Order: sequence, then structure tokens, then C-alpha cells
Amino acid sequence: MPSYLEFFAGGGMVRAGLGGRWKCHFANDFDPLKVQVYAENWGEEEILEDDIHKLEAEDLGKRADLAWASFPCQDLSTAGNGLGIGQSSGSNRTRSGTFWAFIDLMKDLKAKGRLPRIVVLENVVGLLTINGGEEFKAVVAALDRLGMRAGAVVVDARHFVPQSRQRVFIVAVSKSAKIATELIREEPHTTWHPDPLVKAVEKLSPQCREQWMWFNLGAAPELKKTLNKIVKDKPVGVDWHTPAETRRLIGMMSAIHKQKLSEAKKSGKRIVGTLSLRMRPSNGKTVQRTEICFRGLAGCLRTPKGGGSRPRIIVVNGSDVRTRLLSPAEAASLMGLKASYKLPEVYEFAFRVIGDGVAVPVVSFLRGKLLTPLLRSIKKSRGTAASRPKRSAGGSAERSRRGQLELRM
Repeated sequence: MPSYLEFFAGGGMVRAGLGGRWKCHFANDFDPLKVQVYAENWGEEEILEDDIHKLEAEDLGKRADLAWASFPCQDLSTAGNGLGIGQSSGSNRTRSGTFWAFIDLMKDLKAKGRLPRIVVLENVVGLLTINGGEEFKAVVAALDRLGMRAGAVVVDARHFVPQSRQRVFIVAVSKSAKIATELIREEPHTTWHPDPLVKAVEKLSPQCREQWMWFNLGAAPELKKTLNKIVKDKPVGVDWHTPAETRRLIGMMSAIHKQKLSEAKKSGKRIVGTLSLRMRPSNGKTVQRTEICFRGLAGCLRTPKGGGSRPRIIVVNGSDVRTRLLSPAEAASLMGLKASYKLPEVYEFAFRVIGDGVAVPVVSFLRGKLLTPLLRSIKKSRGTAASRPKRSAGGSAERSRRGQLELRM
């Protein structure tokens, strides 16, 4: 059974995506809340609450096939501060710079002959563009120094669940590994390798570009579940807004958004949309506006920082209009989690776990289309190499054996 190490594990959504056919050897997070949620859903045996800077190779158990690290995104997102991952030797590393602590662990494992066969790094797509692509360049260069060649894909959760959630997944393997030809493309695919990724790869060092892999994930799946099916009329954990609050939110809409609402009413159908609060310029001032969207998709779920950042929905059914917060159970469903997944009862705590997670169906898709076949390919190539007779400097293995026999005679 393939095995893995999960760093920055959060509530264990990567574990949910990899499923029961992959075995977790070790998981780590420093947030007590997330560790508690992880333990409640997956048990306490593998999860360790600790700062990754304090981990050592001895903490990680036996060699695993895969190491997955969804390192912090705060300094890499467009809404962040642009600090990036910092320097590998810097004493004051950024939050996203905990990436370097992960690399240090991988170096230690390599020195002990236990470097995982596959390394996966997951983060926001801002990693590709922030600071002119220098952060992405540094990440790939660090993998190169580990003796690994890399490839990457950008996957939007909207192919699997009604949530717009783009993430970049960097996948690296040993430079000596032979990869099955069907897993690699000669050219990038527009769905999985969008322009920001292609341009970021062009800025890599010549050595990293030469080793780069364009992974073949095939065609994108078709979304089967809409936001209309996710949002319930009788939610758990949240209440519908009072009519007065709904009127207040509608009153904060611009003419364009009021027109969208009017058209939704005229349809006579139950239509679910998202409702956001945004600061917009108006008559020389900045005012708060209510904006609605009826695309059938939720925006990217995040950890709420304040009241205005909480995800809200609007349900229109003819002349009836209702608004409220998105419930934790609905948010979990938008991440592809099962109804049995246990979340904290406190609203903010539940979204702290969900907002920092990885969409489960995306991980499952990568497992089936790339990770499992990739591991099978690596092991097969090593097995073939091990079964070949070794050649001596002077010729074939058979000639070497004959020479040894003649010497003994």
C-alpha cells in the first residue's frame, strides 16, 4: 500500500482525498484547533502538534512514498503582503517561508536514504506570479537541489464542486526516475497549464527548465453538482436573516446588481447565488456595496477575518428573497467533504479549518490521474533496472563471470 507524510495537515483534507488505498505514516500541524479536528476525524495515532521547525527525520517514521506539503499561503496570495517565502538561511522567515523548514526535513531524509519518491507542494496561484515569479523559481530550485525534477498543474475545484478555488500543485520526483510516457505531455495543456504557469516556467533556470515536466491529466471532468443543490432551505448552525436585514442588504446594491436580482425574480425558479460585501467608490467616497452573483458557483472559501468576509448566500424563489450566512455543513460540502466529517461547533472555528483546506475531490483526481500511476511507474522502472545484469567496466556481466572462473582455475 502506498504511504505518505502530510505536512501543514489542517483538518486532514488531503488524507480524505488520498483515501484508504494510501496509508498515512505521519501528519503534522502546529494549530491546536486543526490538530483536534484532524484527530476527531482520523484518530490521534499519526497527527503530531508541533512547529515544523522543530521536527526531525526521526519523528517521521519509516520511509514513505509521498510527502505532501500545503505550506501557508498568507505571504503569497494576492490579498497578502507580498513577503513571499523569504531566504532559506534567513533567521526571520515569513509564514509562507515555513516552506524552507519542510525542505530542511527533506534534506535530512535524503541524507538518511529516506527521501520520499514523490513530493507534492500545494499553494495559491499567487505563488506563480508574486515578486515577478521569483518565489516560484526559488521553490523549484530548492527541489532541484534535492535531486528532484518538477512539474506542476493548476486545478480549479470548480471542475468537481460548485466552488471557484484555483490552486497550483507542484509535483517532483527523482531526476533518475523513469516516468511512463503517457503521464507526460510535450506541450502544456490550456486547462491544467494556464498562462501564469507557462510564463513562470519560462523564468526558471536553464537546468530546471530542461528537467521540467508537463503532466498529462487528460480532459477536465464535468461539474455535476450546482450551488442550488448544496444550499438547504433548513440550514444547521445558521439562521436566515430577518426581512429587515435582507432589505438592508438589497438597499446597498448598485443599480446593476438590483437588475440582476429583478431578473432572478422574473424567472420564477429557485435560484441560489452568492452575496458579497465590497468597498466601492461612489460620488467621491468609498461605500460598502452588496454584490450578488448567480453563476451557480461559490467564491473561494477563506478563513473569515471579520463580519464582511463571511460567505453569504441569497436564495430567490419568485418574489421571495432570503439571505443568510453559508452554513458550515454547506461549506464542507463545497470542499467535497462527506456529511460525516466532524467540524467544530463554533462558526468561526469551523471556517478556520475549511478555509485553509484543500478541496478533497481535487486530491482524489490527482491521486487517480497522476500520483498513483506516477508511483507505479517509478517503482516499475527501478524494478526493471535492478533485474538487469550489471555490466563491468570491461564488458558484459557474462564476460565478467567467465573471467572470474578462469582466474579460479
